[in-house]
Amino acid sequence: MKKIITTQNAPAPIGPYNQAILVNGFLYTSGQIAIDPKTNELVTDSLEKETRLVMENLKAILAEAEMTLENVVKTSIFISDMNNFAKINKIYATYFNEETAPARETVEVANLPKFVNVEISAIAVK
Repeated sequence: MKKIITTQNAPAPIGPYNQAILVNGFLYTSGQIAIDPKTNELVTDSLEKETRLVMENLKAILAEAEMTLENVVKTSIFISDMNNFAKINKIYATYFNEETAPARETVEVANLPKFVNVEISAIAVK
């Protein structure tokens, strides 16, 4: 049976989806962008700040499901420009232990919601 995971510490959904779904010990998060959950404002003044906020939003959702980034087994990173990969990867790397980091793909896309530079989703397991 699936359980809807919702927290006020991450951006509220802006469509027919939930922040995350927990089913059989697996947590599937929706893609997170750099919306500050306290102000509901988009943060794109620097790629580093934007990436950090995306990761913090993911952490908040994981925490609501009583998990941490250590529970993450897979991430999907969508970026608007592959030239930004190194900067995004540098921030992303600070959130994971390299030896136990999750599987991942990084894909350049034509556009992202609200024309952000980066969106990340995760799958975690208890």
